[in-house]
Amino acid sequence: MFNFCSLYSGSSGNSLFVQSETTNILIDAGESARKIENALSSINVAAKNLDAILITHEHIDHVKSLGTLAKKYNIPVYATKETWNAMPNQAEKIDSSLQKIYTPSEKFKIGDLIINPFPISHDAANPCGFSISNNTKQISIATDLGYVSNDVFKALEESSFILLESNYDPEILKFSRYPYPLKKRISGEYGHLSNSDAAKLVVQLAKKNLKTVMLGHLSKENNFPELAYKTVADELINAKIDSSSINLSVASRNTPSKIIEI
Repeated sequence: MFNFCSLYSGSSGNSLFVQSETTNILIDAGESARKIENALSSINVAAKNLDAILITHEHIDHVKSLGTLAKKYNIPVYATKETWNAMPNQAEKIDSSLQKIYTPSEKFKIGDLIINPFPISHDAANPCGFSISNNTKQISIATDLGYVSNDVFKALEESSFILLESNYDPEILKFSRYPYPLKKRISGEYGHLSNSDAAKLVVQLAKKNLKTVMLGHLSKENNFPELAYKTVADELINAKIDSSSINLSVASRNTPSKIIEI
């Protein structure tokens, strides 16, 4: 068994769930503890049975209830040293024995899962995405990145499933009410991935091992689920890739996705 579920994914809050035969991992805790508990319950998982929480970076839409959940259920939390230093309000709620440090590009194990944290380009202390494998299959989480470096691509290329950021549409962002500096931040190399950039990456990965992709971390103001989906689907068609070979979906901002069986 190797399962994935997006509990919440969007600019307002992010929390993902990965499950194997013996291990339950939460990736980020960017919604309230109650909402995350309820989302887990809806897929028949009790929060008390979480083996670990992995943190990509310290922004509030990824750590909102981290301290509350870790303290309540005595859950080990894994983050980079710089990320721990950048979220003191969360860290002070968590017993030091539960505060684990991972190093980017150095693999580690949680239960029967192998975690490969890879550096990403984002305006955070030391942000990472994750490739997670159970020795036979690999899934990856890649959100909050301004661009896809060669190292990021290498970390993703063996994945059969990926939760990939498709944050904004460039034209919508251009004419949005956001102030110019914020527009530059979002579209810059330390910001977020656009629909078109996500589409190009999906095409590249479709020529490797990718079979299933879920688009996530969509902006509420600068994107639409239908537009993100269409942008990627059209790019696959233009690249003459059989659309039936890729299972494409968009993660919901407010409700858990269906469980993806890898």
